[in-house]
Parts: sequence; structure tokens; C-alpha cells
Amino acid sequence: SMHRNPSFLRKLLPASFADYRNTLPQYLIPKRLLSRLMHALTRSRWRAWKTWQIDWFIRRYQVNMNLAKISDPRSYADFNSFFTRELRGDVRTVATGVDEIACPVDGHVSQVGAIDDGRIFQAKGHYYQLEQLLGGSASRATPFKNGCFATLYLSPKDYHRIHMPLRGRLREMTYVPGRLFGVNAGTACVVPGLFARNERVICIFDTDAGPMALILVGALFVASMETVWSGVVTSPSARTATTWNYDATANSVILERGAEMGRFNMGSTVIVLFGPGSMRWDPAVQPEAPILMGQLLGSLIKQN
Repeated sequence: SMHRNPSFLRKLLPASFADYRNTLPQYLIPKRLLSRLMHALTRSRWRAWKTWQIDWFIRRYQVNMNLAKISDPRSYADFNSFFTRELRGDVRTVATGVDEIACPVDGHVSQVGAIDDGRIFQAKGHYYQLEQLLGGSASRATPFKNGCFATLYLSPKDYHRIHMPLRGRLREMTYVPGRLFGVNAGTACVVPGLFARNERVICIFDTDAGPMALILVGALFVASMETVWSGVVTSPSARTATTWNYDATANSVILERGAEMGRFNMGSTVIVLFGPGSMRWDPAVQPEAPILMGQLLGSLIKQN
């Protein structure tokens, strides 16, 4: 019957009562203060405290430490070192075909599809603007208009480093201060324009597929995000967006497909953007599908 089938209701309603119940308090709590507190607690090196945090987390989220390069939980200096742990070299295979695009993260596909004249689908009943996502810059948005996007969600237990889908030369990085709402499926159904409101780091690369954007979206308790070329990017006190350009040969950053490009110091979301007619998603990349770093995300469309 209908009332026993929540998925039936889910198809009718953009969000459930539980989604609202869990999300509305996020409007009220001091998210930035809590994230700063989390930043301090996850970097404490007090042995008893960090051991308790790591042990609790492994039990709570059933983390498979056999995949980690350092499998002994006691070997990590603090919780954040454990959280951003490196994987063993043999547990992920990066797509190697000449036209193949590799998945940048472990996690789940939240949404995937076409950018419809500057609008991106968030969840049932919610879209957001490409231009807002990219920090309000029309010139930054233009190459991706009518292109395609994938929104990839990392759960707490997932590997939290981000890798390159394609070989790319970094063109620019923009840090956009913003809100710190959670980014799970329930919140996405409730908070309008979620990904274009949260704090984020926008990285634009030139690749064989043309321009590619990797957007690291902050979330509740994500105390910081970092990239391999600049270290920690996020700033609790920043009020306006900051852009760094990497055009000059002196500070050029070129990363190979599969190379690490950054990491979340707590879990979050990566949005990948490509321009129109440049690539197609692999059919296995569907909403709610599990994904692994390095797996085939899509393929280049050869330009005539």
C-alpha cells in the first residue's frame, strides 16, 4: 500500500518529512563555529582522544582499513591524518584508454546529466545556476553552458582525496566563501541552490576535452579543503571570492590523469563540468550508483 512504500512517496514529493526535520536545524546552528571546533578536535594529537575518535569512526562507518596504505589505526598522528588516509597503490586502477576520463573520487553519483542552458539539476524540484556555482562569473560559465555535469558525493567512510579525471593544465582557482550546509541527498532535496551557496573551491583546467572544472564543495563540519599546488585554500574569515591565475610558465601546474589534485578534510561533494560536445558519460554513471576513484567516468568525443 502507498503509506508503507516511502519510495512511492519520494517520487511524488521532492523531500520527505525526515529530510526537512534533519535539515531545518542547519539554518539555525552556528555552522562556521562548529566547523572551526571540528577543525581543532580532528587535529588534536592527545593520544587517548585521537585513538577514541579513530576507533569510534571505524566502527560507526565500517571503514575497511585493509585498503589503506597504513592499515594500523594507531599509526596516525591525529584524526584528520586518518580521515585523509592514502590508499594502497594496488587497490584502485585508473582508466588508461587514450579517450577515457577517470572518476576523480570514491563515493556515489548524486546527479549526472546535461547543463540545460545554464541550469544544473540538484534534486527533484531544485535546480541551480551554473553562473552562481562558478562564483557569479559569466565569463567563467560561458565555456560550460549547454555542457555536462556530474555531482559526486563522498560519504564519511569514503577515501577523501581527489584525483584528476584527465591530464590537465591548471588555468585558475577560485575560492568562494559560503554557507556550510550538509550535502547529502536529504539536504539536497530541501535547501534551494545548495551547491551554489556552500563554500567551494573552483579549479579550471585545460584538457584534451577542452575546459574542465573540478569544484570542491564544502559542507557542515568540512573545516578545510586543500589542493596539491597551494595547500589549504579555505579561510574561515574570508568574505569575498579570491581567484588565482596560473597562466605564466613560472607557476604552471600540470597534473596527469589519476594524479592527486586535492583533498577534503571532512567529507563532501565534487562537481565535474565539461563543455558542450566534448565528452559523454559512461552508461554506468547513474544517480545513486557507487563509484571508485579511477574507474571509467566517460569518454572524449573526438572533434572532427
